[in-house]
Amino acid sequence: MERRKFLKNSTAVTASLISVPLMASSLENAKRETSNNGESKAVRPIVICTWDFHKASAKAWDVLKDGGNSLDAVEEGVKIEEADVDNQTVGVGGRPDRDGNVTLDACIMDKNGNCGAVLAMQNIAHSISVARKVMERTPHVMLAGKGAEQFAYEMGFEKTDLLTEKSKQEWLEWKKTSKYEPIINIENHDTIGMLAIDKDGDISGACTTSGMAYKMAGRVGDSPIIGAGLFVDNEIGGATATGVGEEVVRTVGSFLIVELMRQGKSPQAACEEGVKRIIAKNKDKQDFQIGFIAINKKGETGGYCIHPGFTYRTYSEEGHVNNPSESYLHS
Repeated sequence: MERRKFLKNSTAVTASLISVPLMASSLENAKRETSNNGESKAVRPIVICTWDFHKASAKAWDVLKDGGNSLDAVEEGVKIEEADVDNQTVGVGGRPDRDGNVTLDACIMDKNGNCGAVLAMQNIAHSISVARKVMERTPHVMLAGKGAEQFAYEMGFEKTDLLTEKSKQEWLEWKKTSKYEPIINIENHDTIGMLAIDKDGDISGACTTSGMAYKMAGRVGDSPIIGAGLFVDNEIGGATATGVGEEVVRTVGSFLIVELMRQGKSPQAACEEGVKRIIAKNKDKQDFQIGFIAINKKGETGGYCIHPGFTYRTYSEEGHVNNPSESYLHS
C-alpha cells in the first residue's frame, strides 16, 4: 500500500512539474498568436447606445476616457436624455399615458450581474439613478409605481413635474380621437439603451424610457425587464433593445442575443437572429419597429432592426460614429 501511494504521489508531482512550464509556454504562444495572426485587438474603452443620442454617448465617453468605470458611464450617459425636455421618449418631457400621467421605466446592470429596476414610476426625473439605488441599497431587483416613487424620496430624489407643456398639448390633441396607432421610428423611438466597456474590460448597461405614448395606465414594456430590454454577462457581452416592448419581452430578446454570442455568434449576427425570432412569431404583422444593439467582450458591436431608420451610436478611440442599422425589411 505504501509503495502504491508513493508511486501515485510521485507521478502526480512529476506531471505537475511538466505541466506548469507547458502551460506557461502555451499561454505565451497564445498571446503571441493573438498579436501576430492579424486578429483585431480588444477595443476598450467603448460605449454604444440606441439611436443618435450623441450627447449621451459623449457624456459616457467622458467618464470612460478619464478612467471611470462602465457603470458610472452608462448611468451618466443616459441621464443626459432623461433631463432633455426636447426628448419626448425619456424622462422629463416624456409623452404621457392615456390619463395624462408620465410614467418612467428603467433598469441598470453591472459587471457582476447585479441589477436594479423601477417600473411605472411618476414624478422623478432620473429613473436610471433610482434603479441603481434599488440595486445597491435594497435586497430587491424591481420596485414599481408608488413604491418606487416613495423609495426615491427616501433616497433624496426631488419631486419633479414630468409633463411639459408641449407633451401636454399633444396629449390633449390626441384625446380628440384617442386613436392608438404608434408611428414607426417616432413613437416607437421610445428608449435609450446603453452598453459600455471600461479600461479594465468590464461591461455594464442601462436602459430608460417613458414608454409608448398614450399607453394604457400601468403598461410596462421591455425596458426595465432584465433579460428583455437589457442584459449583461461580463464574460460574454451585453445587449439592449428599443421599439415595441411587448415583442421583445415575448422572446426575452436581450438575453437571447447574449446567449447567441456565448455560442460564438458575432454581435451583428446575434442581433439579426434576435430580430428574426420576433419576425417568426409575427408572420402576418410587421407594422412595428424593433431594434437591437449588442457588444461583445472584445468591443465588437452590432445592430439590427425590422424597418429602416434605426441607428446606433458608438464612441471609442476610433471615433464617435452614428451607425445606420441594417434592417430585415428594406422599405
